[in-house]
Amino acid sequence: MSASHHHGLHLTVRSLLEFLIVAIFIATFIVQPFRVPSQSMEPTLHLGDFVFADKQSFSHEGPLRFVLPQTEVHRGDLAVFHFPPEPQTFLVKRIVGMPGDRLRMKLGITFVNGTPLAEPYAYLPPARLDPFRDNFPFLRELDPNVDPAWWRTLRSNVRDGEITVPADSYFVLGDNRDASEDSRYWGFVPRTALAGKPLLVYLSLPDDGRHHTLRERVLAAWHGFRILR
Repeated sequence: MSASHHHGLHLTVRSLLEFLIVAIFIATFIVQPFRVPSQSMEPTLHLGDFVFADKQSFSHEGPLRFVLPQTEVHRGDLAVFHFPPEPQTFLVKRIVGMPGDRLRMKLGITFVNGTPLAEPYAYLPPARLDPFRDNFPFLRELDPNVDPAWWRTLRSNVRDGEITVPADSYFVLGDNRDASEDSRYWGFVPRTALAGKPLLVYLSLPDDGRHHTLRERVLAAWHGFRILR
């Protein structure tokens, strides 16, 4: 092997190693890939969407906290978080209630501190009234999908038909309100459970359980790519 060929191979290997180091660093500290597991966020996010979430947006821990600026959590933000009843599971919803907010829902309309909330992202198709889902908090009967521990907490914390979001916690809802099991059913999301803020959809493939060809994946990336706001 000539010296020039050996030198070229060395440069190629070094470039690949540098690329892998950067990729691992980004995946570990900056962004996290996430696949949308349900239809609860339609039309904003679809079942099968692959999303990059910015792990530093909501993080006040880790080695980059002094280098990359953290973003304050705002009402209306999309958030990826550890599902409180099963922390190993990630969900994505929209933050609707901030710490200290008084919240209730009437006929599917969200009221925060007594004022109806403008929610252009919410999908509310015509549907039969579900008292628990649409008139939250509804305490006259238990919905079978409600977490029992949350039901006990809910019954002891409703005041004047409203619930108050605790400090360092958030109330989250799916944009597809009639097809979302969210804070109405299992409770608040602690600040420490927030894992990242979705930035963009980089691929969208139907979750149909079959293997997708390379051509299908390329077309899905081409048509599915979009930046989230």
